Parts: sequence; C-alpha cells; structure tokens
Amino acid sequence: MHWLWVIIVGLVVGVIAKALTPGKEAMGFIITAILGIAGSFISTYIGEKLGWWGETGFVHFLGSIGGAVVLLVIYHALFRRNATA
Repeated sequence: MHWLWVIIVGLVVGVIAKALTPGKEAMGFIITAILGIAGSFISTYIGEKLGWWGETGFVHFLGSIGGAVVLLVIYHALFRRNATA
C-alpha cells in the first residue's frame, strides 16, 4: 500500500511541477510520475539529511515539488527537441 501512495503522490507532485515549469512538453503519464517520484526522493533525502524538515508535512510536500521542478528543468535541457527540425 505504501508504494501505491508513493506513486499517487509522485504523480501529483509531477503534475504540479509540470504546471509550474514554463514551456510545452508532450510528456506522458509515466515520465511525469517518474519525475515526481524521483524529485520527491531526492528532496526527501537532501532535506532530511540537512535537517530542513521531518519525514512528513506540508514543507516536505513543497520540497518534493521543488525537487521535481529541478528534475523537469534538467529533463528539458537534456531532451529539448529542435523546433526547426
């Protein structure tokens, strides 16, 4: 049940991050969920190790969104399609 919750929250985080990031990208459900989950894991690890927040809470959720936005920006930089091609 835990992993189902992680996927659902990761998808929500990915959708919010996608809405906050400028530009159009036709990413599907799976990439959005993966970026959301990865952003959540990265921000959880960094935030908890640095003592910025605990295991749960609203600040933790905002950190997950921030992590997903960073990953989305990196994704756009690496896989940007050439508009003239």
